[in-house]
Amino acid sequence: MSRVIVALDFQDRLDALQLVGQLDPARCRLKVGKEMFTRFGPGFVQVLQGRGFDVFLDLKFHDIPNTAAAAVEAAADLGVWMVNVHASGGRHMLEACARQLAVRNADERPLLYGVTVLTSLTDNEIREIGWSGSSEEAVTRLAGLAHESGLDGVVCSAMEAELLKSRFGPGLGLVTPGIRPAFAVQGDQQRVMTPAKALAAGSDYLVIGRPITRAEDPMEALAKIEAEIAG
Repeated sequence: MSRVIVALDFQDRLDALQLVGQLDPARCRLKVGKEMFTRFGPGFVQVLQGRGFDVFLDLKFHDIPNTAAAAVEAAADLGVWMVNVHASGGRHMLEACARQLAVRNADERPLLYGVTVLTSLTDNEIREIGWSGSSEEAVTRLAGLAHESGLDGVVCSAMEAELLKSRFGPGLGLVTPGIRPAFAVQGDQQRVMTPAKALAAGSDYLVIGRPITRAEDPMEALAKIEAEIAG
């Protein structure tokens, strides 16, 4: 199965479905974030799943333990492939979410990943919100917390992938946004990497948005990315 997750980012449901109709579920998965989930609701996720796509529900839950765990359970009931929470929600929240999914059969539970540090944040911004040290130190600390709390993996920049794999081993899965193919512009994310380099560094899944979704031919763009990875 493909390691490419296409990040959907549309304000119009029909535009989103038109793009999805040009993609092959055997060659990519789909990510649905806060805006689209809020606009189109759970039914939109079910439509995507009905078309054969695995869905990463990227809502970054961050709340008191009981509330976050209940939200994760609702995502599991929806049948998504992956769901995430903010690792900065703390150990009790992370463990509650992991326990909520542990009671399900393996084929009925989504993967649970913890968001470490958003790829849009610079070191200056990290210090401004009160975290000490660099982005790399913050990511490592939060990844360790997620790993100890029983999560399947973390969301991080590909810049930290090699460090996290060496520190925590292959058992900690890595989803890396901020992936920019060689043919694409950087955009508004600061810590970015090409697909081939990200996989070589230890990324397990690559989140790629506009280079595919804004391409004149999305499948051609995906094919270029696959060729870049293979090359």
